[in-house]
Amino acid sequence: MPPAEDDARPASSDDAKVVFRVEPEGFTHPRSLPVNTTVEQARAIVSGDLGIALPAIGLRTSGSTVDAPDNVTLASLGAVAGQAFEVSLNVRSSQAMAKDHAALPAIDVEVVVDGQPRLVQVSIDRSKIVRKPFLGGYRHKKTEVVYNHASTQTERKPRYTEADRKLSRETQTHKHVQRSQQSTREFGTQMARPDLLLADAFDREVIPGPYMTAEALDRLREQKAIIIQCHVRGWFARRLRADLRKAYTERLAYLAEQEARMVEQADDRRRREIDRRMRPRKAEDFEILYNELEAWRLQEAKTIKEAHLPKEDEDAALRQLLFKETKLLQTIDRLKQVAAKENSEARVQKSLSSMSEPKKWELANGTTVHVHTPFTTRAKELMQLYNGLKLPLLTTDERLDVLLHVKWTVKEFDCNLSREIVELVDREADLLNRGRSVASLEGLRKRLANLFLQFVETPEFNPEATRQMMVPGEASV
Repeated sequence: MPPAEDDARPASSDDAKVVFRVEPEGFTHPRSLPVNTTVEQARAIVSGDLGIALPAIGLRTSGSTVDAPDNVTLASLGAVAGQAFEVSLNVRSSQAMAKDHAALPAIDVEVVVDGQPRLVQVSIDRSKIVRKPFLGGYRHKKTEVVYNHASTQTERKPRYTEADRKLSRETQTHKHVQRSQQSTREFGTQMARPDLLLADAFDREVIPGPYMTAEALDRLREQKAIIIQCHVRGWFARRLRADLRKAYTERLAYLAEQEARMVEQADDRRRREIDRRMRPRKAEDFEILYNELEAWRLQEAKTIKEAHLPKEDEDAALRQLLFKETKLLQTIDRLKQVAAKENSEARVQKSLSSMSEPKKWELANGTTVHVHTPFTTRAKELMQLYNGLKLPLLTTDERLDVLLHVKWTVKEFDCNLSREIVELVDREADLLNRGRSVASLEGLRKRLANLFLQFVETPEFNPEATRQMMVPGEASV
């Protein structure tokens, strides 16, 4: 609320903006007063502004509980010229209120309407009604809650306004008469005359163009339609060109991808063919080597025959060819041995991994869970011991630890196979303690690994081995 200026005296630089806070209502009343104004003068000014009896008003500084003396100035209470200063206005009794109901002044309340802040003036009505009258009410049948009618001091808005007279009785019962009239499109002029002054600041001169006939209007429409068709057809052509260009680009990318895939597949086939000849593993790989060796031998023999060499040189060349063929056959046989050994190890590892895999159970909801059973756990432990026996480059302590685990595993069963494994374990441990070389223990270790593999593949010692047997039966132990 803007401060109320003194009507009798203009504001000066020695004035302070004093804000009187009325207690206990809490509303404020700002006022510009000189800093040398006494408390008694300030009380008189506020009494005249608010219509409160002078004896009922007391001024207190912030935080004080005692009224300030009348002979004290506002400067001594802390007021500074040009700055805001707040004091409490203590009203001691209700008899000091104004004679009429508008004792308290109107205050400004800031509200937000449609996103914009507005300052609304609110009048305070100090009614003498001690108790509101009972206006009736009603009771809820289900919740048994009683609702009482209430009254308010807010002035009621009229039901109909001057801007909404169509809902009034006079408007709804008025007799209307409708008339229709065909007037010209443009009519009426205002000419200047002695008793009339016309403003011509915004006047503009309009010159009519040539008259357009219906045929000319049709021709104009046709021309504009042709222009629109040209633009639309150009737009369609540009869209078609963009689609064709996109399809062409995608086609080129697809062809390049296919070509790259074909080159990669050709390189993979070439590498596989070279690997099949350098490191054959299957019977088909060795069949290719034998066929190529036979083709090479026939080609070399044909070359020697067609050379028409002397009998001695031809025989020598054929003997040399036979020697090369023998060397190549020996190389193929060595490759066979290496492949047989690696294939055997691969089959063993595959069998052990299959025995140690968890069981797959399908639930009612279609999901699959993996469950380890005591048999699969046993098979996994045996597989780890076998792999430990096959590990090379172990230290003496690590090898003795593996041998000890193998010994205690097989000693759970008393049979010829377990006793033989325990005997080989003790023998190798004794030789290791004596400091024998690894090369001298190679045969012993191979025999021990084979016997332990036989132990692992026996169903009596490893129940999971039953699934790997081609002909189920009892093993001789």
